[in-house]
This record gives sequence, structure tokens and C-alpha cells, in this order.
Amino acid sequence: MHHDCITAVLLCGGKGTRMNGADKGLLIMGGVSLAERAIKRISPQVEELLISANRNIDFYSKYGQVVSDEGWGPLSGLRQGMLAAGCDLILCLPCDTPFFPEDLVRRLKGALLKSGAQIAIPETQGKTHQAFMLCRKDLLENLSGFLEGGGRKVMDWQKRSHCISVTFPDEKAFHNINTPEDLRLAESIFSAGKQ
Repeated sequence: MHHDCITAVLLCGGKGTRMNGADKGLLIMGGVSLAERAIKRISPQVEELLISANRNIDFYSKYGQVVSDEGWGPLSGLRQGMLAAGCDLILCLPCDTPFFPEDLVRRLKGALLKSGAQIAIPETQGKTHQAFMLCRKDLLENLSGFLEGGGRKVMDWQKRSHCISVTFPDEKAFHNINTPEDLRLAESIFSAGKQ
């Protein structure tokens, strides 16, 4: 266990219901899949990468160890990532937000360590982005209890712990892709070079 290193858990396990069931990690934007884009962006910021996925395992396993969320959603993916992680700080992030900041980890980690909080999440213009979080691995037992008690909502779990928000200036950095329209907008942002 390494005290200050960070394991990223990239969430690729969603059902893509608003994308006609597509695996969002495999969607193409700017000629590159969303998963590959996220991996390239986060890898320089962390020491270890795990991928939470329930299908297309052969594709994802090219990029790192794959864990399953057991069909229980993102918090279960985070829990499986915590179990497999070699670091004591865990970054959870979705695969469908391609423009997240290149200083995401540095700023979340700085705030987490300075405050002594258990979880740090980004915020833009008063809106929090719960799917992104940096948390301490020692929350594993707390998270397991929440999931085994039937809890599934990320925000509900975060409220049970000492959670802080960290302000980021660019709201577009957290544009996430849930629908075909969102993907088209992301393509236009990318093409305009505003990412």
C-alpha cells in the first residue's frame, strides 16, 4: 500500500439506456473511443488504472485490469476497484466526460489532504459532479455497508462521509455524454478546439 499514490477506477459499466443500449466507452468522438480518450487523459495524473466494465472485456483489458460492478452501478464499480487497488487514494471517474481537467487529480488531492476530508468532488458554478470523486480507500467498509443495505445513489453515499467540493472554472470540462445529442455537442466542442 502506497500512502500518497492514486488508483483511478474508470467507470465503463453503464447500460447506455439513453444511447440505445450502446457501451458508452466504445462510442467514437474525434476518431477515438471515449474510453481511450479518458485513459489517455487520466493516465499521467495517477499511478494505477483499473476499469469497471461488464461487457466488451477484451477491449477494456488492453488498457488495464478490469473489474465488474456486478450490475449494481457505479458505487459497486468503485468498491471492486477499492478491493483491487494498490494505492490508498482512489479516483473514480466516468468514461463519458471527455474534457475533464488535466489538473483534476492535483487539485482534488491537494484539497483532500489539506482538509482531512474523506471525499473530494469537483464543482463548477455551484453544480457538483458526483461521478468524479477522489476518496480514501479506508472508506471500503463504509461503502460495502451502504451497498449491502440497498443503497445505490452516489450522492446519498457521499453525504454519509466528510465530503468537500473543489471549484473548477470551466463548466464545459464536465460536459458528459448521455444521449446522441450530447455526443454531437461534444464533437462540435472537440472540432472547435475548445476542449
